Amino acid sequence: MGVHSFEEEAASPVSPAKLFKATVYDSDEIIPKVIPVIQSVEIVEENGGSGTVKKITAVEDGKSSYVLNKVDAIDEASYTYEYSIIGGTGFQDSLEKVSFKTKLEAAADGGSKVKINVTFHTKGDAPLTEQIQQDVKQKSVGIFKGIEGYILANP
Repeated sequence: MGVHSFEEEAASPVSPAKLFKATVYDSDEIIPKVIPVIQSVEIVEENGGSGTVKKITAVEDGKSSYVLNKVDAIDEASYTYEYSIIGGTGFQDSLEKVSFKTKLEAAADGGSKVKINVTFHTKGDAPLTEQIQQDVKQKSVGIFKGIEGYILANP
C-alpha cells in the first residue's frame, strides 16, 4: 500500500467551539442543506461517536453515488476530529482509504485556525494522481466552507 499525505491550513471567522460542534455533531443535517449535490447523510453503523460509519449520498449529472465515512476519533477538549473515507460507489478504485485529521485552534481575532492533514492510502502500488488529490481537496474544502457559511448565516 502506498501512503501519500499533505497538510493544509486555513482561517475561519467562526470560533473553534461553534465550528467543531457544526462540523462534528450537526454536519449530518447541515451538509445536505449547503451542498446541492448531496442528498443525504445517514448513520449506518454505531451511534455518532468513534467507530460510526456514515453513508453520504450524492446525485451529480443524474447519477447517484455514495461514499462511506468512518469516524476514527473525536476529541472535544482539543477540537480534533478524525475520519476516513473507506469506500462506496463514488470512491476511487485505486484507493484503500483517505484519512482526514482536522484540528481547530483559537485565533487572535476570535475565529479559528484550521489545520487539516489528509493521508491517501492507495491499493498495492497504485499511483496517486494529481487529479484524485485535487478532487478530494476541492470536495473537502467545499463541504467545510459550506458548513462555515451556514454558521455565519444562522448564528
